[in-house]
Amino acid sequence: MNADAEFPSLMPETPRSERGFWALIATQFQGAYSDNILRNLLLAMIVGMGLAGSERATFVSLVTFLFSMPFVLFSMTGGWLADRFSKRQVTLWTKAMEIGAMTLATAGLAAQSRSATLAALGLVATQAALFGPSKYGLLPELLPAKRLSWGNGVIELGTFLAIIVGTVTGAALAERFHGREVYAGYLLLALAIVGFFTSLGIDRVPAAAPEKKFRINFLGDLWQQIGLMRRDQALFLAVLGNTYFWFLGSLLFSTVVVYGPDVLHIGRPGPAI
Repeated sequence: MNADAEFPSLMPETPRSERGFWALIATQFQGAYSDNILRNLLLAMIVGMGLAGSERATFVSLVTFLFSMPFVLFSMTGGWLADRFSKRQVTLWTKAMEIGAMTLATAGLAAQSRSATLAALGLVATQAALFGPSKYGLLPELLPAKRLSWGNGVIELGTFLAIIVGTVTGAALAERFHGREVYAGYLLLALAIVGFFTSLGIDRVPAAAPEKKFRINFLGDLWQQIGLMRRDQALFLAVLGNTYFWFLGSLLFSTVVVYGPDVLHIGRPGPAI
């Protein structure tokens, strides 16, 4: 019997180029950077309106809801897409979707339409939720097993860096283009186009489970996945800790935006959108 066939773990790994991995990192960085620019641009504009505390809190809650809820509603769908189709193909689809969302955001900023800009924010968050599973699922398909921990570290570093820089950039653009926020929209649209082209550099990979069927009841699917995670205590605790971290960060950020003008005296009145 062939020893390599009997012990596949002992077979040498096929050398892989890291070009596709770095294309993924660039694509992910651009996406997270742009998403946070748009969210914080809208939040900074809300602060600059000089609204009463209750009205400002309502708008901040709406922005937070529209940015967060798609991850609850569409992450399972993103997981199905990542299995049913090539993850590279899903990435290209979602980047094209981002271009459409940023086009809507630019139009909304040009027309000072609150509903259009909020709809664009929801679409951007939906795109990110659909892309997320493919983003992480691509790592073992682009890197050898011994480099996976390093690859996870790089993508997490890039994501957090993009969030931090995007937060600062969004506020800076709101101040720099006060009353002319459409210029920020042009920048976001240009970044989305750049992200689409960087995604073309990701290696072509086959679909993991092309026969997988779509489940409409995503809550049932989610509950089933939670049940599987609970069998592994370390994994389940890690998921709980990660969920709590993002919940606390979002809550703290929203609180600062709501109370910042009253307590820290930040912001200045400006035109409503």
